[in-house]
Amino acid sequence: MDIMVPLGILVSLAFVLGGQAIEGGDVNSLIQPTAAMIVFGGAFGAVMVQFSVVQFKYGLSLVIGTLKQPPSHGPDIIAKMVEYGTIIRKEGILAMEKKMSEIHDPFFKKGLQLLLDGTEPRVLREILETEVMMHEEQIEVGPKWLDAYGGYLPTFGIIGAVLGLIVVMQNLDKPEMIGAGIAVAFVATVYGLVMANLICLPMANKLKMRAKEHGASCFMIIDGLMSLAAGENPRMTQEKLLGYLTDAERAKMPKEKE
Repeated sequence: MDIMVPLGILVSLAFVLGGQAIEGGDVNSLIQPTAAMIVFGGAFGAVMVQFSVVQFKYGLSLVIGTLKQPPSHGPDIIAKMVEYGTIIRKEGILAMEKKMSEIHDPFFKKGLQLLLDGTEPRVLREILETEVMMHEEQIEVGPKWLDAYGGYLPTFGIIGAVLGLIVVMQNLDKPEMIGAGIAVAFVATVYGLVMANLICLPMANKLKMRAKEHGASCFMIIDGLMSLAAGENPRMTQEKLLGYLTDAERAKMPKEKE
């Protein structure tokens, strides 16, 4: 799990609820099931209207996947490129067939298989770059899903507030119901704003950043495969691909033996 997601939510809620408690507010007053039903359920339905069935399901799966910590494959990819480059220079490209089973990244595996099939480097690059482009377009559904939900939440918070005030106006002759109605009205607005700005919009931005990281990883694989196709010195291949890594990832690279 990506610990920063629950940790960030807890930190934000701690400050918000702590501030309310300091001001003398009762935290229990924020627990309003009716307001939650109006805001969260209403906005969820609006998102269903916006997307097709396939887009809705795929977007929701990407949103749930935000909670997982994506692995960092950069150092491993470079290590394999260096290893494979050495094998190819010594034994030829066909020697890579025995290594196909140890590759788990589907993009890497497809590229290497195309290389083994004798695909020209220019065509190989075009095929893989097209796949990267299409994948980036597909995973845009996740951020759009969250942006849509985050955009609708404040609106339904206002709707919940208006409905709560309608109840208050209808029961002015019943003082015991006025307080509950006003609570639902204001809490609905709080729910919409907090959910949108604490969860939806930050998670949408997280998905966008992960998409860029994935794209960079794919282009690193493409450049590595181009080096293999050209029969470049493995040391030069490593130096070329190191530019894709962060300082933290470079530190994980195995040290060369003296």
